[in-house]
Order: sequence, then C-alpha cells, then structure tokens
Amino acid sequence: MNRLSHEGPLRVLVARAVFPDIIDQLRAVAEVETTLDDAICTPEALRQRLADKHGAFVTGSERIDAALLDACPELMVVSTMTVGVDHIDLAACAERGVTVTHAPDVLTETTADFGVALLLAAARQIGDAERFLRAGQWSKWSVDLFAGADVHGATLGIVGMGRIGQAIARRAVFGFNMRVLYHNRKRLAAPIEEELRASHRDLPTLLRESHHVLLALPYGPAAHHLIGAEQLALMRPGATLVNIARGGVVDEAALAQSLHGGHLGAAGLDVFEGEPRVNPLLLAAPRLVLTPHIASSSIPTRRAMAQLAVDNLVAVLQGQPPLTPVTG
Repeated sequence: MNRLSHEGPLRVLVARAVFPDIIDQLRAVAEVETTLDDAICTPEALRQRLADKHGAFVTGSERIDAALLDACPELMVVSTMTVGVDHIDLAACAERGVTVTHAPDVLTETTADFGVALLLAAARQIGDAERFLRAGQWSKWSVDLFAGADVHGATLGIVGMGRIGQAIARRAVFGFNMRVLYHNRKRLAAPIEEELRASHRDLPTLLRESHHVLLALPYGPAAHHLIGAEQLALMRPGATLVNIARGGVVDEAALAQSLHGGHLGAAGLDVFEGEPRVNPLLLAAPRLVLTPHIASSSIPTRRAMAQLAVDNLVAVLQGQPPLTPVTG
C-alpha cells in the first residue's frame, strides 16, 4: 500500500496537549487538529479522529494497532514524542507503509538524572521520612531513624545498557564511586566497558552481586515480568530495586510481597503496569517510592521531545527522510 499519495491538504492530529508554540510549526505544512483539554482518547475516539489524517503526533497514551491503521487508510506517519514504542504495533505499521518515528537521545541525560534521584530516594528512605515528618510524628532524633543503605561505594547492577543505562553508569562511577555491573541483550564493546568501568554479568549473577539494581531496558514480550518472585529472591537481603523502564518489566505483586516480607530493602518505581492505574498492593507496600512516570519531565527535555516529534512529522509529510525513524 502506498500511503504517500494523497490529494488536497495534509491533515495531522496532535493527540494530547503539547507546547502550542511548537505545534504551531506544523501549521505551515498541514491542517492541525489539537487536543486542548488534554483528554486521553478512547480507542474508538482515536480511530474516528485519525480516520482522515495523514499524520499523528502521539504520546505513550495512544495505542496504534492494526485495527486503528485499517480504519485510517490515509495515515502516512506516526510520530511519538517518547523514546519507547511499545504502544505502537511496528509490524502492522510496516505492513501498511506507515512510517514510525520516536524521540531518542534528547531525554537521555534528564532520565539518567532521575534514575539516580529515584535510587537515592529509595535507598535512603526519603519518601517515608518526609511523610513521617509531615504527619507530625518526629519527636526526637534516633540512631536508627530511617537508616537506609549507602549508595556511594556500593555495587550497582544496571539491566539495560543503552543510552540511558550508560548515562546512569557514568553518574554512578564518577559521581558515587560505585562498582557497576550490567546485563544487556548484547554485550558492549570493550572500549565502552572500559570507559564506563562496567562488567557484564548474566541476570542471576547481577542480581546476586548488586546492592542496588536499576532497570532501564526496552519493554517487549521477552521483558514481561523479567523481575518476578524468583529474581527478587536472588537479590541481596536489603537490596534496592529501581524501575524507570516500563511497568510490565516487574511483577508488582511479587515486589510488594518482597517488601512486606523484608527481603528487599527498598524500591523506587516511576512506571507501572496498567498505568495510570497503580496496583493497590504497591500503594500499601513499605519502603517504596512511587512517582508518576516523570523521569524525562524537565521543561527543556519535554520541549526537545516535542520538537523532535514535530520535526519528524514535517520531514515525512514533505517527502523527506525522518530524522529519527524507529528501526528494527
């Protein structure tokens, strides 16, 4: 199917409320339908709104699947301002000649900053300590009051050593003098390992040897519940688990049980299976820091993500190669 041929003006849907000045750049090449109230479309509403569109600006909230694509025969390009594309059926897009673009690189450093911040908050029990203070429960200093785990000099295991994982490794090694282990689908080249002072391990070994484990891997069927009860049991007693990848990587019920049982020392989650709904078992778990998927949420970075999504749309709609196509 050739979706590049069309008649009349180009039409684009911006599925969520995004920086108006950046979206205005699309108006030079297309008619733009925006979402001023930032409401999340139901699948049926999204199909209806995209039915006559040539381009789509989406976030992780919008599911692009075969059924939607079949209902939108003029769609040429789907541009997501996320780096992850688990909300887009890439095979279905490829079969129908729909170009998919994403936003890598621009969020790497900001997300790495947040990953380290979440690790520190979890390991040092900052969330519980703040709630304790705000509730008026602090009446005296105690030697073991919210005594957490050290981060400096400890061993950090990173699962997923892509751009973000490597940026976290740099912070860990050069900022906190940590020993870094990593597990990846493909082992890094020796010069990169040497630069990052990082040692490759299989997953069970990494879990056993690390004081803190941080998940930064892409999500897919092979990664679903990669960290479950069996893997949590392999971790050191008192270890910390941090997930900035996707919620489905962790079995949330098993994590809550490990925290309640006292085996796991602490955890920090920025992502959740079924988000924005959060598993009630997590809400009741101790020593757990929860944040609403904000690892890339700084104004400069979110603007850069939106700008790249727009630049990709403009390029494809004008018949040019996309800047950052999704490949593989």
